[in-house]
Amino acid sequence: MRKYMLKRILFSIFSLLVVVMVVMLLVYTAIDRKVIFQTDDVWNKKSNNDRIIYEYTMYGKYGYMNYIDYTTFLKNKYEPIYGENYSTEKTFISDKAAIQKSDWKENESVQEFIEKYGSQGYKLRYLEPIKYKSGKTKPGGTGYLIAIEEKSVVWRLVDYIKGFITAENKNMVQDPELTERYVRFEKDPYSGLFAIVGSGTQHKYQLYFDGRFPFIHQNWLHLNLGTSFTRYRGQEITTVISTPVSGQLITKLTQYPAKLGTDEYVETAINFHSLAYNTGVISDVEKEQFPDKYTVYTYNRSGMSMIETSFVIGLIATAIAYALGLPLGMLNARRKDKLPDKLGNAYIIFIMSVPSLAYIFMFAALGTTLFKLPYKFANAEVQVLAYILPTISLALPQIGNLMKWMRRYMIDQMNSDYVKFARSQGLSEREIFNTHISKNAMIYLVHGIPASILFCLTGAIITETVYSVPGVGRLLTQAINTHDNGVIVAVTVFYTTLSILAQILGDVLLAKYDPRISLNADKGGGR
Repeated sequence: MRKYMLKRILFSIFSLLVVVMVVMLLVYTAIDRKVIFQTDDVWNKKSNNDRIIYEYTMYGKYGYMNYIDYTTFLKNKYEPIYGENYSTEKTFISDKAAIQKSDWKENESVQEFIEKYGSQGYKLRYLEPIKYKSGKTKPGGTGYLIAIEEKSVVWRLVDYIKGFITAENKNMVQDPELTERYVRFEKDPYSGLFAIVGSGTQHKYQLYFDGRFPFIHQNWLHLNLGTSFTRYRGQEITTVISTPVSGQLITKLTQYPAKLGTDEYVETAINFHSLAYNTGVISDVEKEQFPDKYTVYTYNRSGMSMIETSFVIGLIATAIAYALGLPLGMLNARRKDKLPDKLGNAYIIFIMSVPSLAYIFMFAALGTTLFKLPYKFANAEVQVLAYILPTISLALPQIGNLMKWMRRYMIDQMNSDYVKFARSQGLSEREIFNTHISKNAMIYLVHGIPASILFCLTGAIITETVYSVPGVGRLLTQAINTHDNGVIVAVTVFYTTLSILAQILGDVLLAKYDPRISLNADKGGGR
């Protein structure tokens, strides 16, 4: 078992790396990088050299290249010497203005910049100032000196893997004013339970409990899938899909951290479990409310996150599908070629042959007309009703698929020797079907149960688009349309990981269900 699982895990990791590399190769190499500016309003407002510099800046953020400009080089050179006011020093101002002159190469700092990055293999590019005949600089025509290093797919993958998982520690915050650093268990005043809290970590609460699904939360490990630079403007993908952005603020009577143990309570929606370190200046009001610099927070909302919304709809649809699909498939097999079987086959043929978009719109029309159900998710006056049409639209094809396979596998089992033996022993057809045939037919369906559950996390592209469901299903199509490379790679990693995990869990579940199958090569021949 251990040997098998180790092989599966190692092969899965290798497969994941190959998939990510192929996607990165397609996204960053096969597609013209300029497409990322098609919907960029900032790029449209830029002109001349400013537009070129903006392009290089975005190429650096998107991961196409490593990019350093001369001004940043001067900042790194003079800030350690002069401190925060380095930009007002005459030496800095003189060196910065040097590249606007014709003799720019004679400047000492320019020579240092060229020597430093030229020796590291960077490609140097000088953008001459663009001026009118009068000598005045044109809008966006300021001169620039930059160093560029193109990133290969291999190194891009290496960088992605290196930063894929990060863990917070007590030395994470770089602030000389922070003298007390620790990670320890404490009584949580906001839940009444115990929590792991830190000082010097990015978040104050590393592990805590609350009444929100999945009830146990952590800020210690961070899964860095990637960053969105188009639609969500610099937000981490994990934050985008896991943070509620809709719904009403949930307020409750509680206390600020500095007021704990007093009789001062406030009605607020602040989520004190989300407190993060503030590297800026703390206001006088914050000093009264918080005993330390953990003053950055989010709010409690009644709405669900993208991934929660997709998972709830998908899980309910899957439960309905198994609850109806399997018994109906059994009924079709028992009544083979009779009316129930003919009706069941008609439904299977219909649901499998009609394009999904067509029957989704058809059921949406019936639901809104006959039952007055809300069509668009955001327009629902009663939020629970908004889940009905998407859930039914997802469940109907799954029901047909399970009916089809359950019927087929049960019919295959009907002429087996063990069935003939059971009949000869005097067992009724009901007992044979319910106890023996159905159990053996389920062997072929058990393997797909983990996939059915895990894929609820990925959402449904067509269904969520039609009903405007704020889930993760539309994330990939939106990323492709807006050329959001970070999201494309992140969603690929997410989907691939779930697929691999579903296969492994399916194997384990099948081995537990069927005694003839063993994951141990020493038992059962590794069958």
